[in-house]
Amino acid sequence: MITNENYDTIVIGGGPAGSTAATLIAQQGYNVLLLERDAEPTFKIGESLIPATYWTFKRLGMLEKLRASHFPLKFSVQFFTRTGKATNPFYFFETNPHESAVTWQVLRSEFDQMLLDNAEEKGVEVQRGVSVRKVLFEGDKAVGVVVQNGRMGDEKSKQNIETIHGTVIVDSTGQSSLIGRQLKLNTIEPNLKKASLFTHYEGGHRDERLDEGATLILHTEEKDSWFWSIPLPYNRTSVGVVGELDYLLQNRREQDGKLNAQKIFEEELEKCQPLKLRLEGAKQLFPIQTTKDFSYRASRIAGDNWVLIGDAFGFLDPVYSTGLFLALKSGEMAADAVVEAFKDNDFSQTRLGQFGDMFVEGMEAFRKLVYAFYTKDFSFARFLSEHPEHLGGIVDILSGDVYRRDVTHIFPDMSKTCYFPPEVPLTKST
Repeated sequence: MITNENYDTIVIGGGPAGSTAATLIAQQGYNVLLLERDAEPTFKIGESLIPATYWTFKRLGMLEKLRASHFPLKFSVQFFTRTGKATNPFYFFETNPHESAVTWQVLRSEFDQMLLDNAEEKGVEVQRGVSVRKVLFEGDKAVGVVVQNGRMGDEKSKQNIETIHGTVIVDSTGQSSLIGRQLKLNTIEPNLKKASLFTHYEGGHRDERLDEGATLILHTEEKDSWFWSIPLPYNRTSVGVVGELDYLLQNRREQDGKLNAQKIFEEELEKCQPLKLRLEGAKQLFPIQTTKDFSYRASRIAGDNWVLIGDAFGFLDPVYSTGLFLALKSGEMAADAVVEAFKDNDFSQTRLGQFGDMFVEGMEAFRKLVYAFYTKDFSFARFLSEHPEHLGGIVDILSGDVYRRDVTHIFPDMSKTCYFPPEVPLTKST
């Protein structure tokens, strides 16, 4: 039962971005309502943290809880070439001797609930099983939300529709991108239209000691696709394959037009022998799932009395496990902007979106490294043999240190063999 009709801040969506923003705003004494559509914790992919999340967790008061968890420790990421050869692991502590160089591989249903529980402890009113149907505007100004309690389509829930007002609306609805779709803000990255197929396995081979919790990125033989392998609790491993939408899905339909996701997954696994060997004797835990991994970004990150965070603002290809980091960081930056807006009683697009350029600058560093990864003739090993001085910059990006260190120095040399599309600035006015 929602306790008020008016809140200082309404956060739509209880994922990592939403819980982060809600917690940090509530810690400053503001009245925050967080609305989560799912009544219970659900399965999600995007299970690998990168080290720079440490600093947001520190502000949230989450570090001790994560240290006490059963999530595997992650010290590195390792790449495998199309020939099956493993590169040297990129150990995060090579450029960062601080304890923040160690992070975790998380089961999202448990991790997301930990963040929501933490938000409640810090004073956020969390309501599950509440679906936001739309954001209300008066002119360009967001003034509230229309919500539906209960399962969508249920006859009783249709009677439980109400309007809740808030001074600031934070959209953390993920790829549903409620405000982005409502205002038609989103643009798809034309060269990053990917799809993925994924599942969990129980058992299988893991490396030892520091490498046991590593994220593995493995190319298939012709580099038409790549696999991730992420170790999780309960002796589980998250495994997924990513490729161009047309290659992976559209051109692989059966004669009856149906998609046999299991068959496609197994065909791609045959082209990735190092991973196939690791999965020998492992048990697949659920049918292959599919999703479109279209990279996109909104043209604006904020407006009058509203702000976008996490995937509601933009989604970037999953190859470097940046999703959770960008969710947490955008939630943190947006929370600081919202708190300042309350202090000055200024909820304009300019004030609420003041973090946008800085956030996009860090996102751009990841984006360029994504384009390098998908350049078929580009090799990180060859690049580093020619430019060993750039090892630190690459590890910094893989670690997420894009807001604490200058990483742009690697790109002029990288651009000699990689195409980087033009940067797109945020729109500053409606």
